Amino acid sequence: MNNFNLKNFFWKIFKKLANLNLSLFILFCIIFACIMGSILEQEQDMVYYKINYSNYLSLIEFWGLDHIFRTWWFIFLLFILCLTLISCTITAQMPSLKNARRWKFVYSQKKTYLSKYNIGKYSNSNYSSINFIYSLINSNFFVFCRNSSLYAYKGLYGRIAPIFVHLSIIAILLGSIYGFFCSFVLQETVPVGEIFHLKNLVYSGFYSTLESSLFAHVDDFYIKYYSSGSVEQFFSRLSLYLNTQSSSISRLIYVNKPLIFNYITFYQTDWNINALRLSLNKSYFFQQKFFKKIDHGQVFWASTLKLTKSKKVLFIVNSLDNKVLICNDDGLIVKEVLIGQSFYLNSTSFCVESIIPSTGLQIKSDPSIFIVYFGFFMMIITTFLSYLSYSQIWIYDSVSFLELVGSTNRATLFFEQDVLFIDQMYCYYVNLKSNNYFKYTFILR
Repeated sequence: MNNFNLKNFFWKIFKKLANLNLSLFILFCIIFACIMGSILEQEQDMVYYKINYSNYLSLIEFWGLDHIFRTWWFIFLLFILCLTLISCTITAQMPSLKNARRWKFVYSQKKTYLSKYNIGKYSNSNYSSINFIYSLINSNFFVFCRNSSLYAYKGLYGRIAPIFVHLSIIAILLGSIYGFFCSFVLQETVPVGEIFHLKNLVYSGFYSTLESSLFAHVDDFYIKYYSSGSVEQFFSRLSLYLNTQSSSISRLIYVNKPLIFNYITFYQTDWNINALRLSLNKSYFFQQKFFKKIDHGQVFWASTLKLTKSKKVLFIVNSLDNKVLICNDDGLIVKEVLIGQSFYLNSTSFCVESIIPSTGLQIKSDPSIFIVYFGFFMMIITTFLSYLSYSQIWIYDSVSFLELVGSTNRATLFFEQDVLFIDQMYCYYVNLKSNNYFKYTFILR
């Protein structure tokens, strides 16, 4: 008895979740959170928020506004909206579909409360019902007959589609929650020729796992420039290895063309100049670390080389076009050299062997993408199907006439066209029968 009461209690609560006002309120909260997440930059360092939003820092920290889409309350809102949709589907949509599939026969005028349109009366002859059946079938209606009553409907997909709209939204929400728990994001900046593992996590879900046996090698990096000198595109060639085997896959990636391997996606996002490789008298090789600078909107990389205690030179690079500027202590350009070109500093021969760039990669794994995309695809299709009209027609015997009444849930004009077509087909079959009767009588005579 207690179990029965407990089930009733939970069932009542579950049915209350199907309330439209509650669903709209939760949806409004989710939309408001998404707008906030679009306005306020997400996943930034806390220093960024201290500088730009110092007056609201405590609010940002308390509500997690720097990572809205990963906060507990946002996931809770998605979960509650998912429950409301499930409740509405089970308690409202499924019974409505079951009722739509039930054959509803009418035998008298008292039961025509089901209809919205009293269409007309037709003479009840021996073949009237058969003529109506043919007419309805030609109008793509499903026809059922019991005794002297006909019931026909079409557009049942329009009643089924709202259920699948709900299911598609539920799939999107569940996919988002699944992605929250099982996805991860990494950022890697790797010099050319280096091997790297997946380790610099930006975000990881509670149940996400990194592929420890996977590592990658940056084979090459280069940049394609416009004629004006601005960057058009930058490219990286990556080789991926799994379980210390030979290269599993090698691909050239660039912006908008990532590499997907084992459900892990490698995106080309940034680049950097890491170091300058120099040789001294073609016998001693060393590297000079570059530091990125921004001056008046211009980006360049600089490195200082001390020649003596009081004298130094500055190497400046602003692109990967194989040109290196050499400046003195005062910042004046002394000379411009190319890769492989020798030059002298303090009577000592130097040579720029190479510029070592670094590629910036963002690595993501989100197993929920297929679920979310499938949910959106199903929602688009079923949303269009839900606009199909569900039309019903009842025909019953009324003394010496056949009474025809109908109902539709939308697209009244199309329904009226269907009724007009049914009437025309009925008249055609009646006339056809009459002509055959006269022909048959004439032959007998």
